Amino acid sequence: MILSIESSCDDSAISITEIVSNKLLFHKKISQELEHSVYGGVVPELAARLHAEALPKILEECEPYFKDLKAVAVTSTPGLAVTLVEGVTMAKAIAVGLDIPIIGVNHLVGHIYSLFIEKETQFPLTVLLVSGGHTQVMEVKSLTEIETVAKSMDDSFGESFDKVAKMMGLGYPGGPLIQELAKGGDRKKHNFTIPLSQSPLIAFSYSGLKNAVRLAIQKAESKDDYKDIAASFEHIATAHLTQKLKKYFKTVKPQTFAIVGGASANIYLRGQIEELLKPHGAELLLSELKYCSDNAAMIGRVAVEMYKKNMFSSLEDLDIAPRSQL
Repeated sequence: MILSIESSCDDSAISITEIVSNKLLFHKKISQELEHSVYGGVVPELAARLHAEALPKILEECEPYFKDLKAVAVTSTPGLAVTLVEGVTMAKAIAVGLDIPIIGVNHLVGHIYSLFIEKETQFPLTVLLVSGGHTQVMEVKSLTEIETVAKSMDDSFGESFDKVAKMMGLGYPGGPLIQELAKGGDRKKHNFTIPLSQSPLIAFSYSGLKNAVRLAIQKAESKDDYKDIAASFEHIATAHLTQKLKKYFKTVKPQTFAIVGGASANIYLRGQIEELLKPHGAELLLSELKYCSDNAAMIGRVAVEMYKKNMFSSLEDLDIAPRSQL
């Protein structure tokens, strides 16, 4: 079995995955959403302190599995420096204490493998990763063959939801709050401009849309208007993704397409991508909703593949890389 630790942002999580079967034997996550919601976003130093409290508590529950562990895996990149350190430090202590190898896992690869928790892998596929920190399209042929073909030039898709929610005073995380508010709104009420609609670039940008929404919020006569603003924002934010994907599909025909990351739980986004893929007859893969946000189960699934390929890290060389990308 492999014990895996995730602490890249504001979720403390540990899992135990069986190597032979990919079976998830244990998984527990302690969310910090309540503590950060009063600030409208993640406070890194607070997150690190909460990880230091939560991770040891979860680890205690894993003790019955210690005798069967063949490796310990941990998210080492990308993420918040002060929170990554908490997980990596714990993983190194476990590796030394149990005399087992350590595996450093890229968090973004983890999101790709969230599709395959307790399943066999299915490659090649085109992946749209949408989260609080990233918006990018990748062509994935295997664990070691991942090419990023488009990414955000500024704010991410998920980050824009968080910031709009903060401007409306809704709290954190913004994705579910905006999604719920948008249900009662008119998606066509505010004619926000689709970002980069005239640009030939296959890239994403949300800073301009975020500013347009800010101005609409300032002009709102009452908070009742927020429903229409939220619905219009969600519509345009998603239209930006589908417009750029449609342009990309003119040169690269999709066969198997996946949406991963915390923001992939957005129901409107899922529906719009599904419609986009219909003319191509492409298969759509989605993670289970409980595995869309950060979790250790996806890190464990990657770790199983890395273990089989002897992709181990050394205790001396494994270090955090907060800004590393794919």
